[in-house]
Amino acid sequence: MVESDPPEKPNLAATSWALLGMLSYEYELSGYDIRKWIEWSMRFFYGSPAYSQIYSELKKLEQLGLVTSRVENSAGTRNRRLYRITGEGLDAVTRWANDSPLDPPVLKHSALLRVTLGHLTDPARLKEILQEHLAYADEMHRNAAKDAKWAGADPSWAYARVALNWAERYYANERELTLKMIKELDEAEAEFPRVGDGGRTKVPWPAPDYWYEIEKKADADDA
Repeated sequence: MVESDPPEKPNLAATSWALLGMLSYEYELSGYDIRKWIEWSMRFFYGSPAYSQIYSELKKLEQLGLVTSRVENSAGTRNRRLYRITGEGLDAVTRWANDSPLDPPVLKHSALLRVTLGHLTDPARLKEILQEHLAYADEMHRNAAKDAKWAGADPSWAYARVALNWAERYYANERELTLKMIKELDEAEAEFPRVGDGGRTKVPWPAPDYWYEIEKKADADDA
């Protein structure tokens, strides 16, 4: 008897895998339910898609036969569409959770990019930007701590609580790292060469040949 090849994993966007995973529990969910759950947990580490993106991905999943939907007609309330995962969808997301290679985390840190390009502004403005980021990190830390605490209300949220505990620690560290950057800005300002130093007329920056020279030295140092 010849064994059949395992079914191919659908080529889905990251958001679709998250939605399938959320639908893998026993209850039907509306788009609103899904967005609410994302706001309670996944936004701390996986982003928070708009309703339009959620419904767009759910439509694609339904077209692929990975979810089904029905309209709930409730007297006196607005009709809503409820989604349920299919057997094929559950198989697909289970294979994804167990077998798919991990994608490297993508960090898009706007405040840190501003610091890297600090020659375009000044330390006072950079400190204002980092203070804004500090306030954001504080808020995210408080929210993650609150959600982690209340995830303990039901045993079914045990794994979600592990992720939320991580998020609480992550944003606490983000706060400390931001405070350290604020302190280091004065050192960077004192060290950075000025336009006009040594006859320069433009923003000072090493020529590309020098970058490669430093790269070779760094590689040699590693060896």
